[in-house]
Amino acid sequence: MIRLIHWLCVILVTSALFQSAEAHEVNPAYLELQEIGEQAFAVTWKQPLKDGKRLRLVPVFPEGCTQSAPVPRLAGAAVIEASHLTCDLRAGELRIDGLQRTLTDVFVRIEYQDGDLVSVLLRPNAASIALGQPQSGVPLFAYFSLGVEHILFGYDHLLFVLGLCLLVRARNLFQTITAFTIAHSITLALATLGNITLPGPPVEAVIAVSLVLLAREALTLQAGGQTLTARMPWLVAFGFGLIHGFGFAGALSEIGLPQNQEAWALLLFNLGVEVGQVVFVLCVFVISWLAVKTIRSSESIIKTAAAYCVGIAGTYWAIERLLSF
Repeated sequence: MIRLIHWLCVILVTSALFQSAEAHEVNPAYLELQEIGEQAFAVTWKQPLKDGKRLRLVPVFPEGCTQSAPVPRLAGAAVIEASHLTCDLRAGELRIDGLQRTLTDVFVRIEYQDGDLVSVLLRPNAASIALGQPQSGVPLFAYFSLGVEHILFGYDHLLFVLGLCLLVRARNLFQTITAFTIAHSITLALATLGNITLPGPPVEAVIAVSLVLLAREALTLQAGGQTLTARMPWLVAFGFGLIHGFGFAGALSEIGLPQNQEAWALLLFNLGVEVGQVVFVLCVFVISWLAVKTIRSSESIIKTAAAYCVGIAGTYWAIERLLSF
């Protein structure tokens, strides 16, 4: 009976995971307006895709503005629209319609010919700005928040960390998570600062396959076998961390980094990811301890159920992502 309850929990948790993955969109959008003549602006609107579909987000410019027909193009997991705007962007209101119905933020950057610069962050609860009034600008801390959100809502990355928790003893977990962090920080920096990238779909597919591998390794370990990951977890974490870093880069590639502050923004984004990972690991330990104490289940049963959850999710995403090539 106890085992039946555990497998029902695995099914329910995995199902909820898939539904949650479809319900959240945290990649930010980016609106750039660069003045190229008197009251003439080049407009770049980058909007993230969710399940291959555009979110219903529409930039609305001040009254009296005239915009040319946008020319769209695909760029990874985003649609980029280029257009021209004839407008006085020194007054009036600029807003993003539909933002209130999402979890998405919008980075807005307006660059004037006289050197003035407006840089703000719009959120679902603050979807507009009054032009011509002093703006506080996009705080660098926003990149820290973006890093925390990206890891906490990046279910495939979280499940990889969970897989490491299933394979590594507590005393070695810090070194293993650190190796993972160092690796994805390296490739994230190469992607965002050095413009060294890999195609998005293969990267996402490999990330899904890494979950299947960790699940298999965890089940082998639970059965009394020896695995490479169990013997040298830091090496496996570092290797797959390099791939996960290119996945993290997707969150930054859509918005770029603030000029002259690229290093600080990247550092804060990485710190946000690291803090999110630490919070997740602590939650895993607390939930595991409570499960053992309250459900009176053995630790091995809980680890086995968690490994199947990781493996089922990884298999599902791997098939889904391979079919989307």
